[in-house]
Amino acid sequence: MRSADVDMNSFKLDVLFLNILRYEGEACEGHFHGEGVACLEGGHTYKGMFSKGFMDGHGVFTIANGLKYEGEFVCNKIMGQGTYTWPDGSTYTGEVNNGIRHGLGTYKCAQNSLLYSGQWHMGKWHGKGTVYYNEDKTSWYKGDWVMNSRQGWGERCYPSANIYSGEWRNNIRHGEGAMRWFKVGQQYIGKWKEGVQHGHGTHVWFLMRTDGSQYFQSNRYKGEFFQGRRHGKGTLYYAGGAIYEGEWKNNKKHGQGKFTFKDGRVFEGEFLDDQMVIPNLNGDRAPTPLDSAVLGPDMALNIEVLLKKFPETKQATEREQVEFVVLQYDMELRSIYSFYSRLGHSHSPDNTFLLSHLQFWRLLKDCNIHQHGVTLQQINNIVRAETISAKSLSPFTPMLFHELLSSLVIVAYHIYNEDMMSQKNILAACLSRLMSINILPNAKNVTGILFKQPKVASMAVKYMKNCWEVYQAFSRVNTICRYKTMTCRQLLWMFKDLCLLDDNFTTARLLEIITCENGDPNNVSSCLDLEITFLEFFEILLGCAEVKCKQVSDFLEEDQELLKFDGQSMRKQPEVGAENKRIHTANNHFQMEDGSTPQEEESQHNWIEENKTPKTAEEIIEGSRQEEKDVQSSGMEAKDCEVDLRTRVVQFFKYFFLPAFHHYKLTITKMKIPQEAKRDLVVYFQ
Repeated sequence: MRSADVDMNSFKLDVLFLNILRYEGEACEGHFHGEGVACLEGGHTYKGMFSKGFMDGHGVFTIANGLKYEGEFVCNKIMGQGTYTWPDGSTYTGEVNNGIRHGLGTYKCAQNSLLYSGQWHMGKWHGKGTVYYNEDKTSWYKGDWVMNSRQGWGERCYPSANIYSGEWRNNIRHGEGAMRWFKVGQQYIGKWKEGVQHGHGTHVWFLMRTDGSQYFQSNRYKGEFFQGRRHGKGTLYYAGGAIYEGEWKNNKKHGQGKFTFKDGRVFEGEFLDDQMVIPNLNGDRAPTPLDSAVLGPDMALNIEVLLKKFPETKQATEREQVEFVVLQYDMELRSIYSFYSRLGHSHSPDNTFLLSHLQFWRLLKDCNIHQHGVTLQQINNIVRAETISAKSLSPFTPMLFHELLSSLVIVAYHIYNEDMMSQKNILAACLSRLMSINILPNAKNVTGILFKQPKVASMAVKYMKNCWEVYQAFSRVNTICRYKTMTCRQLLWMFKDLCLLDDNFTTARLLEIITCENGDPNNVSSCLDLEITFLEFFEILLGCAEVKCKQVSDFLEEDQELLKFDGQSMRKQPEVGAENKRIHTANNHFQMEDGSTPQEEESQHNWIEENKTPKTAEEIIEGSRQEEKDVQSSGMEAKDCEVDLRTRVVQFFKYFFLPAFHHYKLTITKMKIPQEAKRDLVVYFQ
């Protein structure tokens, strides 16, 4: 079994005939009797009880190589309960018969943290027993053993957390058993042979739902397996309601079978490599791909408006072929959906989320879709129009997986259709090109200031809903798409209306930030009338926070030096000099507000009520300093630059942007203006 077993052979010698070279202890009638210490031939020692010249009772026997036994002796034989200790620290505690582990006992290996507790037979694991293979006890086996081999019935938990319960032979899964693969959500119950599924069994693909997660059902196969693959006769029940009953070969439908579609249509005939074999007009037979809808409602494409651009005779083929491409990239697309839906989040019961439109826009920008002669907002308008979405669209509106697929098909057509006019199946060709040129090489390489640094994102999203209110207030209804959008020009005027521009944060600097990702830096005028999504709007605000609040951070550094006087820390008294003027310039024409960071679920009225009291410039700086301390002590271990950016984000939204917006809104609504203008103002803020 292990090196320890070799050492155990030393105890198989019959110590009855070992000569005692030296003895110190009690005696009776010329015999060693009572407690004593004996040195035996071969370098062995014994310390313990003697009876009529024999080692009998409790004692400690140490052989020359360092192996030690402490326990019961009967007439010079190691018998009963005892503990072995090897030189490397390994131990055995339990029953012993003539120096051999036999009965119930526990063995612990010092070298690899292995621990066995159970029945033994002649020094081997035999009978019922439990073994833990690592120190954390996350890898284990509980069940039957035959001479050190897993054999019979037992349950095995692997380091991956997968669990098998069933029959074993020679340490291998063999017979009836059930295996659960937790990470991939699969389970098999049935026959096994030499470690793989072999015989009759049922394999289930679990795709569970919890609150806030995607919704999937389960696919289930019941039938024959051969060397780990679906092979022979079997039935596959699809999550969408379709059923295949028939012959299989190497995990594929192959031979005679019956396929019942989810709408009740039935095909019964021959299958070849997972495809139906249907005679064509010439009498020849050719394999035909199965309808992709059988994979479930989570992949159903909503592209009816797009299909109307094609002749009616081609619409079915266009849909069929583009769905085939979707199936081809199913695994990659699900991984992308999962990755982007987690951006900006920190926790979920099952670590899955629904993709929001904000995250979808980030995916499109990462894949450079907006560089194909169309803006992100124009793409947004096209997708919204062609999916006939009736629900209210906001950055936080979720997109199910099938909505992502539909949107990508629409995007692919609108940016590549002119290049693919010569192709037989245009939609399929466009989607294939989008996947190979844009999506696969670039997805998951997150750009942009919002999500690139996760800890900055977790801080910024707290202000997102308030900023969505600002975006809507300064947007105008687009005469084409009939809902509100914002242009870069309107964004520029917004900063002027809110009095956020000053000598340090100038119009030119703001234009640089706007054009960084949303236009040509060498041609500023070209981007002013471009419409921007809320994602681009919010990332511009974060860029402004980095610039606008740098002056506050610079002042805080200078302010720290002034706090040192004669080697003692003194509380800085308010000043009204140049530094106060500098911060007042940053403040400009609106007053800073007091109070803690507003929670996004609080109403606008409560937020204003809590922030009525004007603050001086010195109090603003003190609040900024405290915000910086709060960020740095929040338990986030990050680089200094990331901490600094999070601090500036808090300062910008709490002390500049949101107070300026609420101040502006209150000022405008209190102005005495004509009734017609007031009606326009009401519309403006709707």
